Amino acid sequence: MSGGAGARRRIDIDRGTLATRTRSVLSRGGWGNADVLLVETETGPVVVKDFAPRGAWLRRTVAPWLLDREERAYRALAGVDAVPQLLGRLDRDALVLEYRPGALLSRSLRGRVPTGFMADLEAAVGAMHARGIVHLDLRHRSNVLAGEDGRPVLIDFASALRFDVGTRLGRFLVRVLGALDRRAIEKWRVRLV
Repeated sequence: MSGGAGARRRIDIDRGTLATRTRSVLSRGGWGNADVLLVETETGPVVVKDFAPRGAWLRRTVAPWLLDREERAYRALAGVDAVPQLLGRLDRDALVLEYRPGALLSRSLRGRVPTGFMADLEAAVGAMHARGIVHLDLRHRSNVLAGEDGRPVLIDFASALRFDVGTRLGRFLVRVLGALDRRAIEKWRVRLV
């Protein structure tokens, strides 16, 4: 599925069918991170961020807080084209997201991204900041993809912070902390252009 602002899809998987529908493990989480799974559904592939394989203590304490926080970030970014659409919760332990295939950013893509890629990345980060979200981890190559359409895809908002840009303090914090996101853009500009 492509495009971040499409109609909301029905989640037609559940915990009982997750294992049989998992096409691949995109990222195996460590003791404190979710597994990220590519899961086949009747309407196409989706990404599931799943804490169920982690220990009971983590699942009962930290994981719900992390998932709620990430869910709020995705909800705030609904309609931002560079951000996959949140499809909902599978259950208490997992989020379901639109699958946006692409290539991880790396030096191997130097000169191969479309001319407008960097401008699109800047616009995406600007749109994210305008909604009060600061990603904080865009320097990591697994959090920015060159989508199949040649446009940037921003993923993994587990570290993101959300501020109320309707307040002076919120705008200030987005501007100050957003410098990390803007520095990440410069890193990618140097490596890709």
